[in-house]
Amino acid sequence: MRLVLAATIAFLSPICIQAFYLPGAAPHDYVVGQQVDLFVNALTPMLISKNNTNSKLKSMINYEYYEPKLKFCVPDDGAIKQPESLGSILFGDRIFNSKYDIKMQKDNGTCQTLCKQSDVTADDAKFINDRIREDYALNWLVDGLPAAEMKKDSKTGELFYDLGFNLGNNDGPFEDYPALNNHYDIVLKYHKPTENTYRIVGVLVWPSSIGGSQTGEPTCDTQNATPLVLSETETQTVHYTYRVTWSESDTTWATRWDNYLHIFDPRIHWFSLINSFVIVLFLCVMVSMILVRSVSRDISRYNAIDLSEDVQEDWGWKLVHGEVFRTPQNPMVLSVMVGNGAQLCSMVGVTLVFALMGFLSPSNRGSLATVMMVCWTLFGGIGGYFSSRVYASLGGTNRKKNSFLTATVLPSFVFIIVFLLNLCLLVAGSSGAVPFGTMLLIVVLWFGISAPLSAIGSYFGSKQGAIHHPVRVNQIPRQIPPGPKYLRPWAAALLSGILPFGAAFVELYFVLSSLFASRAYYAFGFLALTAGVVALTTATVTILFTYFVLCAEEYRWHWRAFLTGGGSAFWVFAYGLFYWASRLSLDSLSSVFIYLGYLFLLTLLDFLVTGTIGFLASYWAVRRLYSAIRID
Repeated sequence: MRLVLAATIAFLSPICIQAFYLPGAAPHDYVVGQQVDLFVNALTPMLISKNNTNSKLKSMINYEYYEPKLKFCVPDDGAIKQPESLGSILFGDRIFNSKYDIKMQKDNGTCQTLCKQSDVTADDAKFINDRIREDYALNWLVDGLPAAEMKKDSKTGELFYDLGFNLGNNDGPFEDYPALNNHYDIVLKYHKPTENTYRIVGVLVWPSSIGGSQTGEPTCDTQNATPLVLSETETQTVHYTYRVTWSESDTTWATRWDNYLHIFDPRIHWFSLINSFVIVLFLCVMVSMILVRSVSRDISRYNAIDLSEDVQEDWGWKLVHGEVFRTPQNPMVLSVMVGNGAQLCSMVGVTLVFALMGFLSPSNRGSLATVMMVCWTLFGGIGGYFSSRVYASLGGTNRKKNSFLTATVLPSFVFIIVFLLNLCLLVAGSSGAVPFGTMLLIVVLWFGISAPLSAIGSYFGSKQGAIHHPVRVNQIPRQIPPGPKYLRPWAAALLSGILPFGAAFVELYFVLSSLFASRAYYAFGFLALTAGVVALTTATVTILFTYFVLCAEEYRWHWRAFLTGGGSAFWVFAYGLFYWASRLSLDSLSSVFIYLGYLFLLTLLDFLVTGTIGFLASYWAVRRLYSAIRID
């Protein structure tokens, strides 16, 4: 907790920072014989097992490494929890010390005993075997690097480091009776910047299952050993062993993450970007043709009319000039949603800037979530400002209620959902459950910092006043003729959401794999370009549909613009269900509930962001459109 507060204070006071290295990015120089700490992290389910490239993720539950039923070797002085950032805690990291005794350049290739667990009961064996069947992986950390297995890309033939390694083996003959990996060959790769200093640049682990007698001296013979199959009917002993090998590498410390951050098919990212740019180019050309040809022609025709004569103007979007800025239904709800969407847009934009600058590197565990939380907190003033100005522009008068709802509704709603999901994790015995102290810190950040900033932003927004409208609103609303079916609110939202979703669905796969399958996401350049393309696509397609709505003499465009802009969220949710069907095989009700809960949160936040972009873009376009004509 002290580290979390220190990181938050450091973020809030950048002028006080004088260090050159980013947190977690400073090299650690070792000398011969110096202790090398190996930390253990939570057990996580793997998306791809060792020998089956088509396997599915079978669980959403993480387990603490020293879960009593797993029977791993606990250090003699007890398991000591390591300090973590706010983001690491939220993403399920639970880092502890370990019993492994590793010294730089010492005990090279020597078989060593970690411990002997003589009390592995039948219940413990069943619990371990179930986790092996669900393809759980062990996660270790050495000098900030995760332990990995070296694998070969079947398409390119390149070698890469796959994060984590199997708890056991359940492939082929072990499908009915899984084998537990109780021996670990640890290969530590090092680089020598100077003659007497060493830097760790790679951590590889080859797990093996060694059965037979578990009470004698260790041999670490992985070639001729029979696998260790745990009995689910009687208590037995498990002998854990390991062997450390040091290997010099040409990889420098600055590039040591390159082996971990492997892109399986780079062409997929480029195809996604090219596809997105083609969509944006097509939309921009279409909108430009409509605005330049149709709208300009209409404006010229309207302005050419002699208003001194009795002329009946009975065509086009000018018919609704006296209604287009009429107060919509529920302006309070709309303005609150726009305010929260603007706050989220600011958070996403700044977070991507930090990511592109290299502040959110994988060596900085949890930095992405930490920056997002801090940015959301600090940008409360932006949400309050946008909400109050939009509310005043829509004709709202209860500004105190608007300020209160903007600051509290979305955080409270998200907090309730996260609390229920956290309760589900606690019931399932998962280590991914957020501790009470962290939940309290989130409450302090949201309601102690973000809410006051939102109130300040609302004050300045109210002081700024409503946005000036170029035309007056008629006292009596005009009738609305029946419009085409494709312009109905939900139909338009679904149709318009296809293009923004089509610009991002390839990158969405990698994002979902990072969130739910414990894969490191690092392609922030692709993500930033995709986010820009999606924002531009959302704005242009919403302006296009708003123009069609006005031409159909439907002046209630406010909510329609928000729904049209947020239409991609429906397709994101549908893609999440497809991802579930194609890449997940969730057997427990807890895993299903957790996946659907987080998918719903992701969809909701996407709906607010894209809906706000669509609404603000349409508001700008409508004001420009009706500012260009003369009104009697």
